[in-house]
Amino acid sequence: MKIYFTFEPRPDLREPLVEEFPNIDFVFHRKLKEDELSGVDVLVTYGEDLNEKRIELAKNLKWIFVVSAGVEKMPHQAIHDRGILVSNVRGIHKKPMAESILAHILAIKRVLPFIYENQQKGEWNKDTRPTELNGSTALILGPGAIGEEIGRLLQAFEVYTIGCNRSGDDVPYMNETYQIKDIMSVLPRAEIVISILPSTPETKHLLTYEHFKQMRRDTIFLNFGRGDLVSTDVLIKTLEEQLILHAVLDVFEEEPLPSSSKLWELDNITISPHFSSHSSRYLERSFEIFKPSLRKWLNGDENLENKMDILRGY
Repeated sequence: MKIYFTFEPRPDLREPLVEEFPNIDFVFHRKLKEDELSGVDVLVTYGEDLNEKRIELAKNLKWIFVVSAGVEKMPHQAIHDRGILVSNVRGIHKKPMAESILAHILAIKRVLPFIYENQQKGEWNKDTRPTELNGSTALILGPGAIGEEIGRLLQAFEVYTIGCNRSGDDVPYMNETYQIKDIMSVLPRAEIVISILPSTPETKHLLTYEHFKQMRRDTIFLNFGRGDLVSTDVLIKTLEEQLILHAVLDVFEEEPLPSSSKLWELDNITISPHFSSHSSRYLERSFEIFKPSLRKWLNGDENLENKMDILRGY
């Protein structure tokens, strides 16, 4: 049996894996090599290096383990047609992403950019108005594993949390939960709006200019899900008209964000280069999911953790 990694894990992760599964032929490369695919049974990948041709070349492929939560760049139909099992590392991002989101919110509330700027200029300047996170209301779009962790941290600051998901079913660490279709009615209640939504046909351009008009003028909007939740033109118009206080974006319709983008010119936005989930423990947590899943799969059990419906995208 051959398991092909299209990246090279650190030795402290790779060597114990090989020792634990001595009968498996592990191959580790810095990037995918098409001539290696013909005999591969399991592919471990970040998902961005797959296309229809490569799925066709991997004639023995039975399982793709995606070391990422998003699979939007993978050839969904080709994988589905072959009946290839797909699972991912959903949930491992929750700690670093929740910390990133909380850090951005606190930075804006407690005017850290203002403090840093004046330090650089050597100015003793108190001409600003810090606000408190305590007592705020936060609306979380897509309160899954990451959203729950954000809710847990926010509630520690006595923030009232409202979740929006497809079902409207109750979610841990949400004081209230609504269906996504009811989002217009709850937007005016929140000073903080956080999206962790994946990219699906239902979520593409889900937020429109009318949604931003429903938000409070003191709203902080954070998109840490996928960039196609809202069109770039709508974001620019919203921020130019100052319909909200500030936007924090970790994801964009086009990545990397072009240097010509008008978003760079706006002063009520924080641009993060899609790395809020990055952490020195990222692959460590990924292997904590992969190894138990591999043991189950070798025993003929395909009910793996984070098994995905590839056509749905989650």
